[in-house]
Amino acid sequence: MDARRDEIRERHLLPRRPPSSARGLHHFALVSSDVERTIRFYQELLEFPLTEIFENRDYKGSSHFFFDVGNGNLLAFFDFPGLDLGPYQEVLGGLHHIAISVDPATWERLRGKLEMAGVPHQIESGASIYFRDPDGARLELLADHLGEMYGSRVL
Repeated sequence: MDARRDEIRERHLLPRRPPSSARGLHHFALVSSDVERTIRFYQELLEFPLTEIFENRDYKGSSHFFFDVGNGNLLAFFDFPGLDLGPYQEVLGGLHHIAISVDPATWERLRGKLEMAGVPHQIESGASIYFRDPDGARLELLADHLGEMYGSRVL
């Protein structure tokens, strides 16, 4: 696998990276089975302020709501009452996890809050905490700066 990864890197990683056509991630949208529970988890436990909630333009009676995850980025949710959606599943082309950068002091505080709340979690490399939200989406709190991964520049 290392040889294949090296081959892909050699072929596609440009020596001089051009600027991206994108301005940034506007929002990443997930599905919530319970708006109030989702707000409590993200705003109260993880300290991501709720910024807005309004009706989903594509599905009457559904809410579209947003949390500030810093640096001008939003984590958004939809609820779809009456659709009888099944539980979260990892599938090809689907969500594996969302990694959110926090400073080391915040990482420690949030780790303590997760433990106090009884949220099962896994710590990796002393800088990442992996856990699931109330609907099963996998999250990572990463104590690295944006554009870094375990001390290496990736941006």
